[in-house]
Amino acid sequence: MSDTLPFQAEVQQLLELVVHSLYSDREIFLRELVSNASDALDRARFSSLQRNDLRPAEGEPGITVTLDKDKGTITVSDNGIGLTREQAIEHLGTIARSGTKAFAKTLKERGASAEGLIGQFGVGFYASFMVAHRVEVISLSAEPDAEAVHWASEGTGTFSIEPGVRATRGTDVILHMRSDAVEFLEDDRIREIVSKHSDFLQYGVYLNDERINQSTALWSRNPQEVKNEEYTEFYKHIAGDYQDPLAWTHFRSEAPLEFSAVLFFPPKRPFDLDQPDVKRGLRLYQRRVLVLEHAEAFLPRYLRFARGVVDAPEVALNVSRELLQNTPVINAIRKQIVKKLLRRLKELGREEPATYQTFWENFGATLKEGIAEDSDNKDALTPLLRFRTTATTVEEPWRDLSAIKAGMKEGQDAIWYITGQDLDRMKASPQLERFKKKGLEVILLSDHVDEWVVMNLTEFDGTPLKSVARGDLDEATEDDPIAEEARKQAEPFATWLGGLLSGSVASVRPSKRLTDSPAVLVDSDWGVSANLERILRAARQEGPKAQRILEVNPEHPLVQKLVALHRDGKGESAEPLALLLLDYAKIAEGQVDDAAGFSKRLSALMEKAGQGL
Repeated sequence: MSDTLPFQAEVQQLLELVVHSLYSDREIFLRELVSNASDALDRARFSSLQRNDLRPAEGEPGITVTLDKDKGTITVSDNGIGLTREQAIEHLGTIARSGTKAFAKTLKERGASAEGLIGQFGVGFYASFMVAHRVEVISLSAEPDAEAVHWASEGTGTFSIEPGVRATRGTDVILHMRSDAVEFLEDDRIREIVSKHSDFLQYGVYLNDERINQSTALWSRNPQEVKNEEYTEFYKHIAGDYQDPLAWTHFRSEAPLEFSAVLFFPPKRPFDLDQPDVKRGLRLYQRRVLVLEHAEAFLPRYLRFARGVVDAPEVALNVSRELLQNTPVINAIRKQIVKKLLRRLKELGREEPATYQTFWENFGATLKEGIAEDSDNKDALTPLLRFRTTATTVEEPWRDLSAIKAGMKEGQDAIWYITGQDLDRMKASPQLERFKKKGLEVILLSDHVDEWVVMNLTEFDGTPLKSVARGDLDEATEDDPIAEEARKQAEPFATWLGGLLSGSVASVRPSKRLTDSPAVLVDSDWGVSANLERILRAARQEGPKAQRILEVNPEHPLVQKLVALHRDGKGESAEPLALLLLDYAKIAEGQVDDAAGFSKRLSALMEKAGQGL
């Protein structure tokens, strides 16, 4: 006897949501049907441990996909727990209610783990209507006295149910495909979908009597039992990379949260790593079924280079399973993942310095973002930092802060750094002259992120970090009565020049940092640096202007000549040459704002020089 029944809870409207809005890709229908079949097999296994009167299954537990191009159908079959007539009406006729959800409740009541059973939302089955104009379900329950049942619907608001014909326990879901979904009747397409979403399911998925998914999920195994070659092949499989990973970490957590993860450090920096519209994140599985290709919530942005999988049964998804809910569970898992990744990097730096150097040269600039973004993990990130300095060599191209501090000179009370556009220009900067003379090591920072790093990393192990381009450098100078006298004599000239350059620089002062060059531009003690201003300007972002100070070298012959001219009341004669000091300082930084004015002043100087000859 056949009955036609209406769907409950305004199902027609909900079906419209499922078919047209719920999933971003129609291939998801097969993931959902395979997941439901897997859950049915789980339920059968659990029930068989509780009872011995259930109808036995035929063969090993498994899932079969059958394609019939002539009929235009796809059939997904399992030999799991099956459905009675009442269960078919209840579970297939009401959205947001499924046998899996009820099963999970039963397991919880019995104190067993039920988290992560894939069908707990009860809507995955209805994804079938995205590709099928008619869906049939033929099922025989494991209950000993149950009869087979046949459920069918065209997704138009009603379904029919009648006695079915099936000789063995389990369920067949038959999809009569729409004319615009015939691509899913191809063997290769089915293999592709299963490989993407259900490759690591614990049960076999078969097509034409051939198993088309892998047998085990590597992350579910004991790390001590997994060979390096297996990790390498697994990385290549999930990352689509032909190269071996640099390193990896594999861990499992059971309390207070249940999840497992295998995370990799790629061998090479992707060209699009910094593109904001590129999707990144870990692959999220639930009980070995892929539910999210790019789960960004598990990684902070500064670890976006990491690849891998996390299987987290307790994570709450939205109804389509394609978006993560921002929950304490996700935040707790994220904290553990970050902790494990940073710990693995620390081990790598200590035990495999050559490998860590390769990692740093690829991803160091990205990792440094964490100093500014993640205050909770700054202490763990700081030892991971590597720097080029005025003391690094080809044999030792990078140094950490511990080594830099250990190499400090007697009496040195700060770790010094300089920021700029490129290493060669920084190495040649007049700002370093005094430091070179005294043999003080200076960190060379050329990444854009470095400006934000030094804003947030102001000390290391009790030693302050200071810029060579800020302040008057009392700490970097040495007692020299002759130099001090030269600075005192140059102060009136510096004051006069400051007035002359008003609007171009904040002030002019005799320098304590120069030994060879006649002049240099430095930053004021407070406010943004010139390098940060340049970075913001290049990014077309408005920001405060850097307040520059022109320092003149009172021991340089040119400056001493200008000081003498000014002292003798010949400022008019000194003016053209004095203005060239600012030009010189700008050229040393690689910039000339007033090219025409500079050319004019240089021409006048050359003319005077020629007259002198």
